[in-house]
Amino acid sequence: MAKVKKEEPSLTFNGVQYLIDDLSEESKSQLVNVQAAEAELNRLQVQLAIVQTARNAYQQALIASLPVKS
Repeated sequence: MAKVKKEEPSLTFNGVQYLIDDLSEESKSQLVNVQAAEAELNRLQVQLAIVQTARNAYQQALIASLPVKS
């Protein structure tokens, strides 16, 4: 049976690859902060898309409710 080589978790930043296990605790902490910020940005982008869709629907409803001017 062939051995499966398990890749060690790594980070590539500015073209340089770093093994996560080799990072200092400060670097690991900052990496967690970056990941949290990216997750929050993604969440907010979804929320923005929802609000924009709602705004467009309200705008269309407003247009449909306006009296027709000739």
